[in-house]
Amino acid sequence: MRQLLDSLSREQRRNQELLASLAFVLRSFTNLSRLLELVPLVVARLVGAEAALLVVFRQDGRLWREQLHAFPPDGSADLLRQLAGLADAELLPEAGAGNEAELERASRLDQRVRALLGSPDLFATSVVARGQARGRLYVIGGATGFSWSEVHRRHVQLVADLTAVALETDSLQEDRRRHERVDRQLSSGAEIQAQLVPDHCPLIEGVDLAARCRPAFQVGGDYYDFIPTRPRQLGRRRERGRWALVVGDVMGKGVPAGLLMTLLRGMLRAEAISGHAPDRILHDLNQLAEEDLAHSHRFVTLFYSDYDPLTRLLRYANAAHNPPLLWRSQRNRVERLDAPGLLIGLQSEAEYHTESIVLDPGDVVLYYTDGVTEASRLNGERYDEERLIGTLQDACRAGLGAQGILDQLFARLDRFVGVDRQLEDDASMVVFRLREDVMLPPLPGRAPGSRVSS
Repeated sequence: MRQLLDSLSREQRRNQELLASLAFVLRSFTNLSRLLELVPLVVARLVGAEAALLVVFRQDGRLWREQLHAFPPDGSADLLRQLAGLADAELLPEAGAGNEAELERASRLDQRVRALLGSPDLFATSVVARGQARGRLYVIGGATGFSWSEVHRRHVQLVADLTAVALETDSLQEDRRRHERVDRQLSSGAEIQAQLVPDHCPLIEGVDLAARCRPAFQVGGDYYDFIPTRPRQLGRRRERGRWALVVGDVMGKGVPAGLLMTLLRGMLRAEAISGHAPDRILHDLNQLAEEDLAHSHRFVTLFYSDYDPLTRLLRYANAAHNPPLLWRSQRNRVERLDAPGLLIGLQSEAEYHTESIVLDPGDVVLYYTDGVTEASRLNGERYDEERLIGTLQDACRAGLGAQGILDQLFARLDRFVGVDRQLEDDASMVVFRLREDVMLPPLPGRAPGSRVSS
Protein backbone atom coordinates (compact mmCIF):
# COMPACT_ATOMS: atom_id res chain seq x y z
CA MET A 1 0.00 0.00 0.00
CA ARG A 2 2.83 2.37 0.87
CA GLN A 3 4.49 1.67 -2.48
CA LEU A 4 1.22 2.33 -4.29
CA LEU A 5 0.75 5.62 -2.46
CA ASP A 6 4.36 6.63 -3.21
CA SER A 7 3.81 5.78 -6.86
CA LEU A 8 0.62 7.86 -7.01
CA SER A 9 2.34 10.73 -5.24
CA ARG A 10 5.25 10.68 -7.72
CA GLU A 11 2.80 10.59 -10.63
CA GLN A 12 0.89 13.57 -9.24
CA ARG A 13 4.09 15.56 -8.74
CA ARG A 14 5.22 14.71 -12.26
CA ASN A 15 1.87 15.77 -13.70
CA GLN A 16 1.90 18.98 -11.73
CA GLU A 17 5.42 19.76 -12.95
CA LEU A 18 4.43 19.06 -16.56
CA LEU A 19 1.37 21.30 -16.34
CA ALA A 20 3.31 23.99 -14.49
CA SER A 21 5.99 23.90 -17.18
CA LEU A 22 3.40 24.32 -19.92
CA ALA A 23 1.70 27.12 -17.99
CA PHE A 24 5.05 28.89 -17.48
CA VAL A 25 5.83 28.73 -21.21
CA LEU A 26 2.33 30.00 -21.93
CA ARG A 27 2.84 33.01 -19.66
CA SER A 28 6.13 34.00 -21.22
CA PHE A 29 6.05 32.64 -24.76
CA THR A 30 7.13 34.80 -27.69
CA ASN A 31 7.22 32.07 -30.33
CA LEU A 32 3.95 30.25 -30.97
CA SER A 33 5.58 27.40 -32.90
CA ARG A 34 7.94 26.57 -30.02
CA LEU A 35 5.04 26.44 -27.57
CA LEU A 36 2.87 24.28 -29.84
CA GLU A 37 5.79 21.84 -30.28
CA LEU A 38 5.62 21.17 -26.55
CA VAL A 39 1.91 20.34 -26.50
CA PRO A 40 2.09 16.75 -27.91
CA LEU A 41 5.11 15.99 -25.72
CA VAL A 42 3.47 17.26 -22.53
CA VAL A 43 0.11 15.59 -23.12
CA ALA A 44 1.70 12.23 -24.03
CA ARG A 45 3.83 12.16 -20.89
CA LEU A 46 0.98 13.49 -18.79
CA VAL A 47 -1.26 10.50 -19.51
CA GLY A 48 1.49 7.97 -20.24
CA ALA A 49 0.49 7.58 -23.90
CA GLU A 50 2.68 6.35 -26.72
CA ALA A 51 2.17 9.35 -29.00
CA ALA A 52 0.20 12.57 -29.46
CA LEU A 53 -0.75 14.82 -32.36
CA LEU A 54 -1.80 18.47 -32.55
CA VAL A 55 -3.67 19.76 -35.61
CA VAL A 56 -4.26 23.54 -35.72
CA PHE A 57 -6.69 25.56 -37.83
CA ARG A 58 -6.25 29.11 -39.02
CA GLN A 59 -8.80 31.72 -37.99
CA ASP A 60 -10.57 31.36 -41.33
CA GLY A 61 -10.96 27.59 -40.72
CA ARG A 62 -8.27 26.36 -43.10
CA LEU A 63 -5.71 23.80 -41.97
CA TRP A 64 -2.63 25.54 -40.55
CA ARG A 65 -0.07 23.27 -42.18
CA GLU A 66 2.94 25.00 -40.63
CA GLN A 67 1.57 24.24 -37.17
CA LEU A 68 1.17 20.45 -37.32
CA HIS A 69 3.08 18.91 -34.40
CA ALA A 70 3.46 15.36 -33.12
CA PHE A 71 5.31 13.29 -30.50
CA PRO A 72 7.61 11.48 -30.93
CA PRO A 73 8.86 13.74 -33.72
CA ASP A 74 11.16 11.18 -35.34
CA GLY A 75 8.42 8.64 -35.92
CA SER A 76 5.77 11.13 -36.99
CA ALA A 77 7.35 12.79 -40.03
CA ASP A 78 5.40 10.69 -42.52
CA LEU A 79 2.12 11.28 -40.64
CA LEU A 80 2.63 15.04 -40.61
CA ARG A 81 3.53 15.06 -44.30
CA GLN A 82 0.35 13.20 -45.22
CA LEU A 83 -1.79 15.46 -43.05
CA ALA A 84 -0.23 18.55 -44.63
CA GLY A 85 -1.18 17.16 -48.03
CA LEU A 86 -4.88 17.06 -47.17
CA ALA A 87 -7.00 19.59 -49.02
CA ASP A 88 -9.25 21.80 -46.91
CA ALA A 89 -12.19 20.68 -49.05
CA GLU A 90 -11.56 17.08 -47.97
CA LEU A 91 -12.21 18.00 -44.37
CA LEU A 92 -15.34 20.05 -45.01
CA PRO A 93 -16.26 20.05 -48.69
CA GLU A 94 -19.47 22.03 -48.24
CA ALA A 95 -19.31 25.58 -46.96
CA GLY A 96 -20.93 25.97 -43.60
CA ALA A 97 -20.73 27.61 -40.23
CA GLY A 98 -21.81 26.94 -36.69
CA ASN A 99 -21.72 23.83 -34.51
CA GLU A 100 -22.86 21.40 -37.20
CA ALA A 101 -20.07 22.45 -39.53
CA GLU A 102 -17.49 22.21 -36.73
CA LEU A 103 -18.69 18.73 -35.76
CA GLU A 104 -18.59 17.60 -39.38
CA ARG A 105 -15.04 18.85 -39.81
CA ALA A 106 -13.89 17.19 -36.56
CA SER A 107 -15.49 13.88 -37.63
CA ARG A 108 -13.85 13.93 -41.05
CA LEU A 109 -10.47 14.84 -39.56
CA ASP A 110 -10.76 12.05 -36.97
CA GLN A 111 -11.46 9.52 -39.72
CA ARG A 112 -8.41 10.68 -41.67
CA VAL A 113 -6.14 10.48 -38.64
CA ARG A 114 -7.39 7.01 -37.72
CA ALA A 115 -6.86 5.81 -41.28
CA LEU A 116 -3.32 7.21 -41.38
CA LEU A 117 -2.41 5.78 -37.96
CA GLY A 118 -4.09 2.44 -38.50
CA SER A 119 -4.95 2.39 -34.79
CA PRO A 120 -8.40 2.69 -33.23
CA ASP A 121 -6.97 3.33 -29.75
CA LEU A 122 -7.34 7.07 -30.06
CA PHE A 123 -8.71 9.87 -27.91
CA ALA A 124 -9.43 13.31 -29.42
CA THR A 125 -10.70 16.65 -28.16
CA SER A 126 -11.18 20.04 -29.78
CA VAL A 127 -9.06 23.10 -29.12
CA VAL A 128 -11.68 25.84 -28.74
CA ALA A 129 -11.03 29.60 -28.37
CA ARG A 130 -13.92 32.04 -27.93
CA GLY A 131 -16.39 29.48 -29.21
CA GLN A 132 -14.40 28.77 -32.39
CA ALA A 133 -12.63 25.47 -33.04
CA ARG A 134 -8.95 26.29 -33.52
CA GLY A 135 -7.61 22.77 -33.62
CA ARG A 136 -7.80 19.13 -32.62
CA LEU A 137 -5.62 17.32 -30.05
CA TYR A 138 -5.11 13.56 -30.39
CA VAL A 139 -3.61 11.10 -27.90
CA ILE A 140 -2.61 7.65 -29.22
CA GLY A 141 -2.67 4.82 -26.70
CA GLY A 142 -0.50 2.37 -28.64
CA ALA A 143 -0.92 -1.12 -30.05
CA THR A 144 -0.79 -2.88 -26.66
CA GLY A 145 -3.89 -1.15 -25.46
CA PHE A 146 -4.36 1.76 -23.13
CA SER A 147 -6.70 2.34 -20.21
CA TRP A 148 -8.44 5.73 -20.51
CA SER A 149 -9.44 7.10 -17.14
CA GLU A 150 -11.52 10.17 -16.39
CA VAL A 151 -8.40 11.82 -14.98
CA HIS A 152 -6.62 11.23 -18.30
CA ARG A 153 -9.45 12.81 -20.22
CA ARG A 154 -9.45 15.84 -17.93
CA HIS A 155 -5.70 16.24 -18.31
CA VAL A 156 -5.96 16.09 -22.09
CA GLN A 157 -8.76 18.65 -22.07
CA LEU A 158 -6.75 20.90 -19.78
CA VAL A 159 -3.82 20.84 -22.20
CA ALA A 160 -6.21 21.52 -25.09
CA ASP A 161 -7.61 24.52 -23.22
CA LEU A 162 -4.13 25.89 -22.51
CA THR A 163 -3.33 25.46 -26.20
CA ALA A 164 -6.45 27.44 -27.07
CA VAL A 165 -5.29 30.24 -24.76
CA ALA A 166 -1.93 30.30 -26.55
CA LEU A 167 -3.58 30.48 -29.98
CA GLU A 168 -5.94 33.23 -28.87
CA THR A 169 -3.10 35.18 -27.25
CA ASP A 170 -1.07 34.97 -30.44
CA SER A 171 -4.09 36.09 -32.46
CA LEU A 172 -4.65 39.08 -30.18
CA GLN A 173 -0.99 40.02 -30.35
CA GLU A 174 -1.08 39.86 -34.14
CA ASP A 175 -4.19 42.07 -34.14
CA ARG A 176 -2.43 44.51 -31.85
CA ARG A 177 0.64 44.58 -34.11
CA ARG A 178 -1.58 45.14 -37.14
CA HIS A 179 -3.44 47.95 -35.40
CA GLU A 180 -0.14 49.52 -34.39
CA ARG A 181 1.01 49.43 -38.03
CA VAL A 182 -2.27 51.03 -39.13
CA ASP A 183 -1.98 53.64 -36.37
CA ARG A 184 1.55 54.48 -37.50
CA GLN A 185 0.35 54.83 -41.08
CA LEU A 186 -2.59 56.97 -39.98
CA SER A 187 -0.30 59.12 -37.87
CA SER A 188 1.99 59.60 -40.86
CA GLY A 189 -1.01 60.44 -43.03
CA ALA A 190 -2.31 62.85 -40.44
CA GLU A 191 1.09 64.56 -40.23
CA ILE A 192 1.26 64.91 -44.01
CA GLN A 193 -2.29 66.23 -44.21
CA ALA A 194 -1.65 68.63 -41.33
CA GLN A 195 1.27 70.03 -43.30
CA LEU A 196 -1.00 70.57 -46.31
CA VAL A 197 -3.68 72.43 -44.35
CA PRO A 198 -2.39 75.94 -43.46
CA ASP A 199 -0.88 75.95 -39.97
CA HIS A 200 -1.35 79.71 -39.74
CA CYS A 201 -3.45 82.31 -41.46
CA PRO A 202 -1.75 84.64 -43.97
CA LEU A 203 -1.48 88.40 -43.64
CA ILE A 204 -4.07 90.06 -45.88
CA GLU A 205 -4.36 93.82 -45.68
CA GLY A 206 -7.35 94.90 -43.62
CA VAL A 207 -8.40 91.32 -42.81
CA ASP A 208 -8.44 89.40 -39.53
CA LEU A 209 -8.40 85.61 -40.12
CA ALA A 210 -8.77 82.50 -37.96
CA ALA A 211 -9.28 78.86 -38.98
CA ARG A 212 -9.48 75.40 -37.45
CA CYS A 213 -10.10 71.88 -38.70
CA ARG A 214 -11.17 69.15 -36.30
CA PRO A 215 -11.17 65.75 -38.06
CA ALA A 216 -13.40 62.95 -36.78
CA PHE A 217 -10.50 60.55 -37.38
CA GLN A 218 -6.76 61.10 -37.61
CA VAL A 219 -7.12 61.78 -41.32
CA GLY A 220 -10.13 63.72 -42.58
CA GLY A 221 -11.84 64.87 -45.76
CA ASP A 222 -12.32 68.52 -44.82
CA TYR A 223 -10.20 71.13 -46.52
CA TYR A 224 -9.64 74.85 -46.32
CA ASP A 225 -6.92 76.94 -47.86
CA PHE A 226 -5.65 80.47 -48.43
CA ILE A 227 -4.00 80.82 -51.83
CA PRO A 228 -2.24 83.93 -53.16
CA THR A 229 -3.28 84.32 -56.79
CA ARG A 230 0.14 85.85 -57.45
CA PRO A 231 2.47 83.72 -55.32
CA ARG A 232 5.65 85.40 -56.55
CA GLN A 233 4.75 88.70 -54.89
CA LEU A 234 6.27 89.26 -51.46
CA GLY A 235 5.85 91.56 -48.48
CA ARG A 236 3.30 94.37 -48.72
CA ARG A 237 2.53 93.60 -52.35
CA ARG A 238 1.56 90.07 -51.36
CA GLU A 239 -0.65 91.32 -48.51
CA ARG A 240 -2.43 93.74 -50.80
CA GLY A 241 -2.84 91.25 -53.64
CA ARG A 242 -5.87 89.10 -54.39
CA TRP A 243 -6.27 85.97 -52.26
CA ALA A 244 -8.35 82.86 -52.83
CA LEU A 245 -10.21 81.51 -49.79
CA VAL A 246 -11.50 77.98 -50.16
CA VAL A 247 -13.41 75.45 -48.07
CA GLY A 248 -14.38 71.96 -49.19
CA ASP A 249 -15.49 68.53 -48.06
CA VAL A 250 -15.04 65.09 -49.62
CA MET A 251 -18.04 62.83 -49.07
CA GLY A 252 -16.88 60.29 -46.51
CA LYS A 253 -14.29 60.23 -43.73
CA GLY A 254 -10.92 58.77 -42.93
CA VAL A 255 -7.98 57.91 -45.20
CA PRO A 256 -9.80 57.66 -48.58
CA ALA A 257 -11.40 61.08 -48.13
CA GLY A 258 -8.12 62.57 -46.95
CA LEU A 259 -6.21 61.22 -49.97
CA LEU A 260 -8.76 62.62 -52.40
CA MET A 261 -8.74 66.01 -50.72
CA THR A 262 -4.95 66.08 -50.90
CA LEU A 263 -5.18 65.35 -54.64
CA LEU A 264 -7.75 68.12 -55.16
CA ARG A 265 -5.66 70.59 -53.20
CA GLY A 266 -2.83 70.30 -55.72
CA MET A 267 -5.21 70.73 -58.65
CA LEU A 268 -6.93 73.71 -57.06
CA ARG A 269 -3.71 75.54 -56.21
CA ALA A 270 -2.57 75.17 -59.80
CA GLU A 271 -5.90 76.61 -60.99
CA ALA A 272 -5.98 79.47 -58.49
CA ILE A 273 -2.82 81.13 -59.80
CA SER A 274 -4.41 81.37 -63.25
CA GLY A 275 -6.40 84.38 -62.03
CA HIS A 276 -9.62 83.13 -63.61
CA ALA A 277 -13.01 83.96 -62.13
CA PRO A 278 -14.35 81.54 -59.47
CA ASP A 279 -16.86 79.88 -61.83
CA ARG A 280 -14.08 79.10 -64.33
CA ILE A 281 -11.91 77.73 -61.52
CA LEU A 282 -14.62 75.30 -60.40
CA HIS A 283 -15.43 74.32 -63.98
CA ASP A 284 -11.80 73.42 -64.73
CA LEU A 285 -11.35 71.64 -61.41
CA ASN A 286 -14.48 69.58 -62.03
CA GLN A 287 -13.17 68.40 -65.40
CA LEU A 288 -9.71 67.63 -64.02
CA ALA A 289 -10.98 65.64 -61.05
CA GLU A 290 -13.97 63.88 -62.60
CA GLU A 291 -12.16 60.66 -63.55
CA ASP A 292 -10.41 60.25 -60.19
CA LEU A 293 -13.62 60.92 -58.27
CA ALA A 294 -15.63 58.56 -60.49
CA HIS A 295 -13.21 55.70 -59.72
CA SER A 296 -13.53 56.35 -55.99
CA HIS A 297 -17.34 56.74 -56.11
CA ARG A 298 -17.04 59.96 -54.16
CA PHE A 299 -17.97 63.59 -54.77
CA VAL A 300 -16.73 66.88 -53.39
CA THR A 301 -18.49 70.02 -52.22
CA LEU A 302 -16.39 73.14 -52.59
CA PHE A 303 -16.86 76.87 -52.03
CA TYR A 304 -14.30 78.99 -53.86
CA SER A 305 -13.91 82.72 -53.31
CA ASP A 306 -11.31 85.39 -53.93
CA TYR A 307 -10.89 88.71 -52.15
CA ASP A 308 -9.27 91.91 -53.36
CA PRO A 309 -8.11 94.09 -50.42
CA LEU A 310 -7.89 97.20 -52.63
CA THR A 311 -11.56 97.14 -53.59
CA ARG A 312 -12.99 94.98 -50.76
CA LEU A 313 -14.65 92.89 -53.47
CA LEU A 314 -15.34 89.25 -52.61
CA ARG A 315 -16.12 87.05 -55.63
CA TYR A 316 -17.35 83.52 -55.13
CA ALA A 317 -18.78 80.38 -56.74
CA ASN A 318 -20.24 77.33 -55.06
CA ALA A 319 -20.13 73.62 -55.89
CA ALA A 320 -23.02 72.56 -53.63
CA HIS A 321 -21.15 73.39 -50.41
CA ASN A 322 -22.75 74.87 -47.29
CA PRO A 323 -23.15 78.58 -48.12
CA PRO A 324 -20.88 80.71 -45.92
CA LEU A 325 -22.60 83.06 -43.49
CA LEU A 326 -22.02 86.80 -43.82
CA TRP A 327 -22.65 89.05 -40.81
CA ARG A 328 -23.28 92.60 -41.98
CA SER A 329 -22.02 94.88 -39.25
CA GLN A 330 -23.97 97.97 -40.39
CA ARG A 331 -27.25 96.06 -40.71
CA ASN A 332 -26.66 93.72 -37.77
CA ARG A 333 -27.93 90.67 -39.62
CA VAL A 334 -26.67 87.43 -41.20
CA GLU A 335 -26.91 86.62 -44.91
CA ARG A 336 -25.89 83.57 -46.95
CA LEU A 337 -23.33 83.68 -49.72
CA ASP A 338 -24.55 81.21 -52.31
CA ALA A 339 -24.40 80.56 -56.05
CA PRO A 340 -25.81 77.70 -58.14
CA GLY A 341 -23.50 74.80 -58.98
CA LEU A 342 -23.26 71.01 -58.86
CA LEU A 343 -20.94 68.80 -56.82
CA ILE A 344 -17.39 68.39 -58.11
CA GLY A 345 -17.18 65.06 -59.94
CA LEU A 346 -20.89 64.64 -60.63
CA GLN A 347 -21.05 65.83 -64.26
CA SER A 348 -18.21 66.68 -66.60
CA GLU A 349 -19.97 69.72 -68.09
CA ALA A 350 -21.44 71.13 -64.89
CA GLU A 351 -21.98 74.88 -64.91
CA TYR A 352 -21.04 77.28 -62.13
CA HIS A 353 -21.79 80.95 -61.58
CA THR A 354 -19.79 83.77 -60.05
CA GLU A 355 -21.39 86.17 -57.59
CA SER A 356 -19.66 89.10 -55.92
CA ILE A 357 -20.20 91.48 -53.03
CA VAL A 358 -18.40 94.52 -51.62
CA LEU A 359 -17.68 94.05 -47.93
CA ASP A 360 -17.94 96.80 -45.33
CA PRO A 361 -15.58 97.36 -42.38
CA GLY A 362 -16.56 95.06 -39.51
CA ASP A 363 -18.24 92.47 -41.77
CA VAL A 364 -17.58 88.82 -40.89
CA VAL A 365 -17.71 85.84 -43.25
CA LEU A 366 -17.92 82.35 -41.73
CA TYR A 367 -16.87 79.45 -43.97
CA TYR A 368 -17.75 76.03 -42.53
CA THR A 369 -18.31 72.35 -43.41
CA ASP A 370 -21.40 70.25 -42.77
CA GLY A 371 -19.71 68.49 -39.87
CA VAL A 372 -20.56 71.61 -37.86
CA THR A 373 -24.29 71.87 -38.55
CA GLU A 374 -24.83 68.10 -38.62
CA ALA A 375 -23.10 67.46 -35.29
CA SER A 376 -25.59 65.77 -32.98
CA ARG A 377 -26.32 65.10 -29.34
CA LEU A 378 -26.85 61.63 -27.92
CA ASN A 379 -30.59 61.98 -28.56
CA GLY A 380 -29.95 62.63 -32.26
CA GLU A 381 -30.77 66.35 -32.20
CA ARG A 382 -28.56 68.24 -34.67
CA TYR A 383 -26.74 71.51 -34.13
CA ASP A 384 -28.21 72.89 -37.41
CA GLU A 385 -27.63 76.19 -39.20
CA GLU A 386 -30.00 78.19 -37.01
CA ARG A 387 -27.91 77.59 -33.88
CA LEU A 388 -24.74 78.41 -35.82
CA ILE A 389 -26.25 81.71 -37.00
CA GLY A 390 -27.28 82.61 -33.45
CA THR A 391 -23.81 81.90 -32.09
CA LEU A 392 -22.18 83.87 -34.89
CA GLN A 393 -24.43 86.88 -34.22
CA ASP A 394 -23.66 86.80 -30.50
CA ALA A 395 -19.90 86.65 -31.12
CA CYS A 396 -19.96 89.42 -33.74
CA ARG A 397 -22.12 91.74 -31.64
CA ALA A 398 -19.69 91.25 -28.76
CA GLY A 399 -16.99 92.81 -30.93
CA LEU A 400 -14.69 89.79 -30.81
CA GLY A 401 -11.79 89.36 -33.20
CA ALA A 402 -11.61 86.49 -35.69
CA GLN A 403 -9.91 84.12 -33.23
CA GLY A 404 -12.34 85.02 -30.47
CA ILE A 405 -15.29 84.36 -32.78
CA LEU A 406 -13.81 81.01 -33.83
CA ASP A 407 -13.15 79.96 -30.23
CA GLN A 408 -16.71 80.84 -29.22
CA LEU A 409 -18.18 78.92 -32.18
CA PHE A 410 -16.29 75.75 -31.29
CA ALA A 411 -17.00 76.17 -27.58
CA ARG A 412 -20.75 76.36 -28.24
CA LEU A 413 -20.54 73.36 -30.55
CA ASP A 414 -18.68 71.32 -27.93
CA ARG A 415 -21.20 72.20 -25.23
CA PHE A 416 -24.04 71.15 -27.52
CA VAL A 417 -22.49 67.81 -28.52
CA GLY A 418 -20.92 67.08 -25.15
CA VAL A 419 -17.42 68.12 -24.16
CA ASP A 420 -16.16 64.53 -23.86
CA ARG A 421 -17.80 63.28 -27.08
CA GLN A 422 -15.97 62.85 -30.37
CA LEU A 423 -17.58 64.47 -33.41
CA GLU A 424 -18.96 61.95 -35.90
CA ASP A 425 -17.79 63.96 -38.92
CA ASP A 426 -14.95 66.33 -39.72
CA ALA A 427 -15.76 69.90 -38.66
CA SER A 428 -13.96 72.94 -40.06
CA MET A 429 -14.55 76.68 -39.73
CA VAL A 430 -12.79 79.73 -41.16
CA VAL A 431 -13.58 83.21 -39.84
CA PHE A 432 -12.87 86.11 -42.22
CA ARG A 433 -13.35 89.49 -40.55
CA LEU A 434 -12.83 92.88 -42.15
CA ARG A 435 -11.27 95.27 -39.67
CA GLU A 436 -13.22 98.38 -38.66
CA ASP A 437 -10.28 100.68 -39.45
CA VAL A 438 -10.43 99.75 -43.14
CA MET A 439 -11.73 102.85 -44.90
CA LEU A 440 -11.14 102.11 -48.55
CA PRO A 441 -13.48 103.49 -51.19
CA PRO A 442 -16.02 101.12 -52.72
CA LEU A 443 -15.97 100.13 -56.37
CA PRO A 444 -16.73 103.10 -58.66
CA GLY A 445 -20.43 103.46 -59.36
CA ARG A 446 -21.53 100.89 -56.76
CA ALA A 447 -22.94 101.36 -53.33
CA PRO A 448 -21.30 99.55 -50.41
CA GLY A 449 -22.69 96.09 -49.86
CA SER A 450 -24.06 95.74 -53.40
CA ARG A 451 -23.98 92.36 -55.13
CA VAL A 452 -22.97 91.70 -58.71
CA SER A 453 -23.75 88.53 -60.67
CA SER A 454 -21.79 87.24 -63.62
